[in-house]
Amino acid sequence: MKQQLIISGLGGQGVLTLTRLLAYAAAAQGLEVISSETHGMAQRGGAVISMVKVGPFQGPLIAAGQADVGLFLQAANLPVHGFYLKPGASVMVNTPVPGPYRALDALGVAACLGLPPVTANLILLGFAAAHNGLFCQPQALAAIIRQITPPRFVEGSLRAFQAGVEALSR
Repeated sequence: MKQQLIISGLGGQGVLTLTRLLAYAAAAQGLEVISSETHGMAQRGGAVISMVKVGPFQGPLIAAGQADVGLFLQAANLPVHGFYLKPGASVMVNTPVPGPYRALDALGVAACLGLPPVTANLILLGFAAAHNGLFCQPQALAAIIRQITPPRFVEGSLRAFQAGVEALSR
């Protein structure tokens, strides 16, 4: 198994949370995993990108045109970080606007469920896991969410993740 993923969003949207969940899921399956994050100068609301490499890779950074999967928590980041994607990459975008990617209005789903906007990241993660975009199955990610999420947030987090698993692509 070899897969290179980028997670792109804005500060405060949960990019680093998704990175951690994916890295833990890979490790729990006995897979080699390396992750890196670029958030040093990004303040809340600034562009953030992280990279996860699953499999036998040497370094943590993904070269331009090499990412197999892109999770975009903010559609406006596609032109900013889209160059990392290779042709034919699996691209999941939090947006109500259809395009040449799998679109899901994760913010709208969160609002309909009465969940806070920050759970849109988990909704998009569930969506990606259910649509064969990731190296692992939804059950594996749900187990990691249950394991590392603070107890008071577990129920809402799992509800958000499951809503993404059940969501349909636009």
